[in-house]
Amino acid sequence: MKKYLKLLFSRLTLVGLTIVILFIVDFAVAFGAIYFLNFILSYLFPSAAEWINASVMAISWLIVVATVLHIVNRDMVPEAKIPWLLCVIALQMFGVAIYAVFSYNRPTKKQRKTFRRLYERSREVQERTVSREELESAMGRWAGPGEALCRCSSAAVPHAGTKTDYFPNGEAFLESLLEDLERAEKYIFMEYFIIDRGKMWYSVLDVLRRKVKEGVEVRVMYDDIGSMGKIRTGYARLLRKEGIQCRKFNAFVPVISNIHNNRDHRKITVVDGRIGYVGGINLADEYINETHPFGHWKDTAVRMEGAGVRNLVLMFLQLYNLHSDDAEDFAPYIPERYEPFADEGYVQAFGDGPRPLYSRSVGEDVYLNIINEAKRYVWITTPYLIIDYRLREALLRAAARGTDVRILTPHIPDKKVVFALTRSNYAALIKGGVKIYEYTPGFVHAKSFLADDEVGVVGTINLDYRSLLHHFECAVLMYRTSALVSLKRDLEETFAVSALQTEADAKKNVVARGLCEVAKVFAPLF
Repeated sequence: MKKYLKLLFSRLTLVGLTIVILFIVDFAVAFGAIYFLNFILSYLFPSAAEWINASVMAISWLIVVATVLHIVNRDMVPEAKIPWLLCVIALQMFGVAIYAVFSYNRPTKKQRKTFRRLYERSREVQERTVSREELESAMGRWAGPGEALCRCSSAAVPHAGTKTDYFPNGEAFLESLLEDLERAEKYIFMEYFIIDRGKMWYSVLDVLRRKVKEGVEVRVMYDDIGSMGKIRTGYARLLRKEGIQCRKFNAFVPVISNIHNNRDHRKITVVDGRIGYVGGINLADEYINETHPFGHWKDTAVRMEGAGVRNLVLMFLQLYNLHSDDAEDFAPYIPERYEPFADEGYVQAFGDGPRPLYSRSVGEDVYLNIINEAKRYVWITTPYLIIDYRLREALLRAAARGTDVRILTPHIPDKKVVFALTRSNYAALIKGGVKIYEYTPGFVHAKSFLADDEVGVVGTINLDYRSLLHHFECAVLMYRTSALVSLKRDLEETFAVSALQTEADAKKNVVARGLCEVAKVFAPLF
């Protein structure tokens, strides 16, 4: 009973109720405005009531038609156009009001202007150490994804000679992370979607407190909604009192807006600009299997040491300063010289985010390029499999040309509705030759790609619309690095304890299949 009362009066519940109330008020006004106008005009001019009514209806119809044309011609993914068209056509002016309020998840004009300034600030200090010609000569067909990243992000340039280490679970990640935090001499940057009270975060916080006392600059940024219900509302203020520079990203404010979809889903740690971590692991106890809400939690991360960390430094500073009035100087945080590591390939840490801050769907483009270029195999891990037409067709084309396409998903879900949507995509993929495995020990939160023993990606980007369209994300693209050897070994061991799904497993009853088909139509909006 105490648990339910705590949930009832939690900030998460209050935020949910606020959204519902504002939703009702907002749409009551929008829905009633045109009918109220019709009533007033008819009352003032009773002799022209029929003409007024006809005129108002004609105007309403023209607004609906104009909205439909706007949706059809708008620069957005086709899968998102369909639900908006259905909404406007079915609900008429009420649908227009919903579209006007919720269809735009663009960052504010001020944020777009600030991000552009930060983009230019990054260009001033970013240094491309590997030329396009060298990249094409060394990587061959795999040079394409890296070049595309250079054009989409000021921070995403390729680097050679960067040491990489792969962590197959949160326990190994935490052990290494704590050791590197202890080594910090100048600064520590940490950016995470979730911070939760418990063994993992408190062990990190103990080190951060000590480092602050030693004079190390410590900055922490967490997502407000991602951490909601896990830490108290004023937690950032408490950390600042201890000397830790802490910010909440995109703090929730009680207004009806789709901009709340723009969450900071990144997981980044940088130590002195020389050591960096990226992957799917948040700072919460389930990620180190201290707690087991969904069985064994499978997650991964990559540690980089060397010049490739420069990209992570700039990505952190860009987002940390997004809500600031002045862009700070990034140069002091970039080491003057990096010692190269031998026998390593190329790394390219990159960020992704909502348009128009990013000109392309960067993460999806990287995934598509890898799938399209893979010849022998492409192995994928993702907690959610809610993909658009481009990704589905790319996977099916790869399987059709004889590529070994495997996708690892959870067996125990963290969100039942999302899990049902994930499974609803199995049938078409399995029929087309894609092998889908479910991780029977528990929940897979890892997001990784590996192709032909040569190229791989580890990061935060899920195969769902939230990651591909709405969130700020990050990952590292690797070519022939030592981490890829460990990644392949881990995937082989993980597939061995997972269940290969069949067409029979993918079948559902008529009701469940119908509900999933309806839900899939509206999936791009959330």
